[in-house]
Amino acid sequence: MGTIIKRPEIKGDIVHVASDRYGNILVIDDRKHRILSFDSVFEQSKIRRQFPHLPVHEYSRAMLLPAVFSTPEHITILGLGAGVITHSLYRLLPEARLHVVELREKVVEIAQEWFSLPKDDRLTLTVADARLAIEAMPEASTHLILTDLYSADRMSPLQSQRRFIKDCARALAPNGWLVLNYHRMPEQDGTLFRELKRQFPCLLAFKSKTNNWVIYGCNRPFDPWHLPDRAFKSMEAQLPIGWLAIMKKVRSLAAPASL
Repeated sequence: MGTIIKRPEIKGDIVHVASDRYGNILVIDDRKHRILSFDSVFEQSKIRRQFPHLPVHEYSRAMLLPAVFSTPEHITILGLGAGVITHSLYRLLPEARLHVVELREKVVEIAQEWFSLPKDDRLTLTVADARLAIEAMPEASTHLILTDLYSADRMSPLQSQRRFIKDCARALAPNGWLVLNYHRMPEQDGTLFRELKRQFPCLLAFKSKTNNWVIYGCNRPFDPWHLPDRAFKSMEAQLPIGWLAIMKKVRSLAAPASL
């Protein structure tokens, strides 16, 4: 449902308020941006009103990085927020089919009505629990999974569960990528980190300015540092988010764990 970015106060005008059994949903406008918030203190998502497909937050931009590493035909996004990551991938990969799973129907409605989320046959939106959705996915049925599951004030515990990591790995096609947005780096001697290493021969990490950690896992060995600069420059021409600058902050994590 979007990462939480805390601000002393979100400045701007509240232009829309909705509520459901999970709480309030606020749409806030300032001069340049539109913000999705669940409580007016934390930013769940943020777009530039003139360019709604361009992510504002650094962590959102970083989550797109595997689009340089491969060309996914099917993308699964767990947690919609305002839909900026979905919108970016929709624009960037015109041949890809996208499936978004979002827990809150009101969030889906607001993303479409207030944040310019496209309506297209290539984009499927499902209102469901991400845990059940990923469990039900057929083996090797998607090429890229992005998971950004947050409530009003915390990351969903689901993202820290070994079973969830296993289910994501099972659903990925060969050479598929999993992208996880964590509020902090998993402990390197913990069971979650060991599971990530066990499932993904290639494991990378990016630390954002807001101290979010984006973890990338590929189910095949992959060396992104040998990609030519022109691959990133080509992406920059299509979606100007600073691809090379993002890549320079990526580091490799430890080798795969032993069984």
